[in-house]
Amino acid sequence: MKPSHSRLRTAAAACALTLAPAGLIAPVPFAVAAPATTNPGDNPVLLMSVGASRVINLRGSMSDVIVTDPGVADVHVRSQDQLYILAKAPGETAVTVTTTGGKTLYSATIRVGTNLTSIDQMLKLAMPEADITVSKMNGLMLLTGTVGAPEDAAEAERLVQAFTTSPGAPPVTIVSRLRTATPLQVNLQVKIAEVSRNLTNQIGMNWSGLGDGTGRFSGYVARADRPFFSQEATTGVLKFQQPSDGSTTLGFVARMFGMDVIGALDLAETSGLATMLAQPNLTSLSGETASFLAGGEYPYQVDSGNNVTTIEFKQYGVQLAFTPTVLADGRISLRVRPTVSSLDFSINSSVPALKTRTAETTVELGSGQAFMIAGLMNNETGNNADKVPGLGNLPVLGSLFKSRRFQRDETELVIVVTPYLVRPMNAADVRLPTDGYRNPTTVQGTLMQQSADGVSGASAPKPSIAPSAPPSDPANGVSPQASAAPVPPQRQDARKDKRSASADAISPGFTF
Repeated sequence: MKPSHSRLRTAAAACALTLAPAGLIAPVPFAVAAPATTNPGDNPVLLMSVGASRVINLRGSMSDVIVTDPGVADVHVRSQDQLYILAKAPGETAVTVTTTGGKTLYSATIRVGTNLTSIDQMLKLAMPEADITVSKMNGLMLLTGTVGAPEDAAEAERLVQAFTTSPGAPPVTIVSRLRTATPLQVNLQVKIAEVSRNLTNQIGMNWSGLGDGTGRFSGYVARADRPFFSQEATTGVLKFQQPSDGSTTLGFVARMFGMDVIGALDLAETSGLATMLAQPNLTSLSGETASFLAGGEYPYQVDSGNNVTTIEFKQYGVQLAFTPTVLADGRISLRVRPTVSSLDFSINSSVPALKTRTAETTVELGSGQAFMIAGLMNNETGNNADKVPGLGNLPVLGSLFKSRRFQRDETELVIVVTPYLVRPMNAADVRLPTDGYRNPTTVQGTLMQQSADGVSGASAPKPSIAPSAPPSDPANGVSPQASAAPVPPQRQDARKDKRSASADAISPGFTF
């Protein structure tokens, strides 16, 4: 058995030598076997790239060539003392060459890798799903194309930096203009809470003296913050008037020094608390700006010159503008600008001014994390006193000749912003409160006192298509099912009526 095997190996080598001069060299089908055991120094490692070749010159005549994995590297025999190693695919294999007596002439481990001669090939190997183009311009690298996720853009920059930067050399400038294949969307939930508290305290003395002209002292003496009385022209009777500001009045009428004296003490205290809560929700693509307004617009006139007046509008209310940018690690860089404004008629009753509070900031946070803009407080205090000069400064009686008004307004504004990374949902998964709602019938509404029928939030009606009729046999005009399995006449008519009724009940469109 062993001499026969040796003769086969000799014949294979002879065939290779015969075909070599004619240029018909072809790979010889070698048997796959384990490499021969040699010393570590006699078994070198050859590093080759795909498509490369290596010439091996032997010290003697070879008899057998053994390749463990011909799919990684193949061997072409040139002569009995020379062979070619051709790298075919990435991987590792072993090549062993022996003589007729079994002596090892050559043994090596072949490691084949991808030949990365350009940055584009490297990026294609590392990120096969991305479409990236690298352009060299003015000493920098420009990356353009699309990637699957934001983190892939940062990874592409790191790979290009490692591939192009030589040891000891300064890093290469890389400009990335990569875009994600599916733009990411950011939903922003904003809560704007405002609390306003005011306190007004008013106390004042109004009095008036009227002379009839018959006494020794006659004339008109008065001090009043408001028209607190009236006098009839025919009878001369004095009447008090109720204040329109809701204050409490204590009045008296007397005759003093020949004059009719009427006085009123106004007492008022007002305290109030007002709250406002707005919850706008906005969704925007990464890098795009979205805005929101919950309020209105008021018109005002603008003089354009040449006696031409135009009308312009100014927005007021709760406004929000934000620009999200999704970063490589999935975090969100958010630039947000909330504004809360209201009309102010204290300066001009016909042309209002705007009280505006605005905050603008840029933060970085993850999806579902919230940040708060607080400390937007406004505290206004006023203390006004109206008095008669001289008389109003008297220690005790001075209170009869002056009025005092104290007012304090406190407002605090808190804004909570929460961004979320969102993805679109299927329309079939949408459930609305109106889905499944039905108007009650006459019997349900009249006898059972029902205001609605159905279940709120149930699955909405879906479109349906009328089923097609089964094909009929043109020879006898009956369907194949009927000819294969005949049924009694009465049962066949019943099925036909039921089928026609079902076809009439189901039609294209929405069915209820």
